[in-house]
Amino acid sequence: MDQEILNSYSKLNDLNVSRETFLDFENYISLIIEKNKQINLIGQNTAKKNMLIERHIIDSAQIIDFVDLNSNTTIDLGSGAGFPGIIVAIILKNMKNEMNVHLYEKSYHKSHFLKKVSEKLNLNTKVFQKNIFETKNLETGTIMSRAFKPMPVVLDLVYENFSKYKNLIFFMGKSGKKIFENSKKTWKLEYLVKKSLTSKDSFLINIKKIEKKN
Repeated sequence: MDQEILNSYSKLNDLNVSRETFLDFENYISLIIEKNKQINLIGQNTAKKNMLIERHIIDSAQIIDFVDLNSNTTIDLGSGAGFPGIIVAIILKNMKNEMNVHLYEKSYHKSHFLKKVSEKLNLNTKVFQKNIFETKNLETGTIMSRAFKPMPVVLDLVYENFSKYKNLIFFMGKSGKKIFENSKKTWKLEYLVKKSLTSKDSFLINIKKIEKKN
């Protein structure tokens, strides 16, 4: 494999991500850049390849050690262009893990793109073009939330609409610490925090249990 490609993903060396996975990432990037000329999948400021790798691919891939690998499904809330859902599906494929990744995206154009990507890369996904807030009694392993809705909204959604799940992963940015502390005033949470690989101001939260405070 080209050394330049390997160097691009060097931040993932300590994670459960194989070299073969990087080739799928490269193909995925090409599909995004091409489609982004037609519809706004991602912001133009991150549409260049090097930025896309850092801001979206590596940022999404870093959660793989938080994903419950023994479940039948994992759910990506508001998948958009496929971050982190498609990334996780690519990693799972190369791990020979047959878990199905459910991608919820209510936009027709983005949902159509996610289906095309899944077909071309032979991914084990199912795309739901629907509003997840209108879906009740959901059961899954891991729930992933990246750039979807504010943390309090997602916590409410999971508490009300999911009957069974293993864990919930949040991607938190610069203002994340304050949002998280405020959320803990309303919710009793059992969680782990991990520093982000892509930004010193960002972090990940892996929540195992959610309870509403009285």
